[in-house]
Amino acid sequence: MRILISNDDGYLAPGLSALADALSAIADIVVFAPDSNRSGASNSLSLDRPLSVQRAANGFHFVNGTPTDCVHIALTMMDAPPDLVVSGINNGQNMGDDTLYSGTVAAATEAYLYGIPAIAFSQVNPGWAHIDAAARVAREIVERRFDKLDLPFLFNVNIPNLPFEQIGPLTPSRLGRRHQAEPVIRSQDPRGREIFWIGAPGACRDAGEGTDFHATAQGCVSITPLQVDLTHKTQLELLRGIV
Repeated sequence: MRILISNDDGYLAPGLSALADALSAIADIVVFAPDSNRSGASNSLSLDRPLSVQRAANGFHFVNGTPTDCVHIALTMMDAPPDLVVSGINNGQNMGDDTLYSGTVAAATEAYLYGIPAIAFSQVNPGWAHIDAAARVAREIVERRFDKLDLPFLFNVNIPNLPFEQIGPLTPSRLGRRHQAEPVIRSQDPRGREIFWIGAPGACRDAGEGTDFHATAQGCVSITPLQVDLTHKTQLELLRGIV
């Protein structure tokens, strides 16, 4: 198996190194990651400037762009498409509405748009606690067979920050929902100019049984199959009856 690995925390992130170490035992890996933290980049492409690719001493490639740029360029440079693309392990959860903003999920989504199976991995809490256990879970998921699913698939996986022996089973889950984000924080820079910080994510609004929030709160690993089609099919049919 040949696996392309990316992330949004940057090529020096502990989660990326742990994932690469875990997967290198079962596959040939290639790593393309941003040169710095690009959290919240979503599916953005850098179209206003050229991009460069450099190679670190550990063999990882790093790009001065977004996670989507990284996968886009990697798939162009590789001599053959990988069998799988994985992203992460992210420093904190990507559940519910987070998936719309997540650069981690976006890197996997870019592969999915190219017709390549992809998995985005995140830890529930930031700080990298028990990252080796999360990487071991990620490897076990990659080793599973999903033969009954249509290809390509796009999975979003969130792993509790627990010792491996305490992590619960892999649990298929739907995305939960959050409340509206916290207000933007107004401040001033050292020269007295007004600046703004984006507020924290909102609290959970839908975290009931069956959601990714609920699964991880029980110590389980949530796995959510995602799709890209944003069409609101019910409203589409209503529109056809109106126009």
